[in-house]
Amino acid sequence: MGLEVSGVLGVVWLFIVIWAIIRTAQSPAGPVVKALWIVILLVVPLFGLIAWVLLGPK
Repeated sequence: MGLEVSGVLGVVWLFIVIWAIIRTAQSPAGPVVKALWIVILLVVPLFGLIAWVLLGPK
């Protein structure tokens, strides 16, 4: 019974997560920090994206 997102909202959510991953990969942070954030964004996308917005590499 997980959170399911489909249709247009799902596509928008996918683009937001992909954008966050690309921004993280291009950030000046170290490789370990980048890898950790990308894993968090992929494993727990909802909470990972919220955490990335609040605490992620700027």
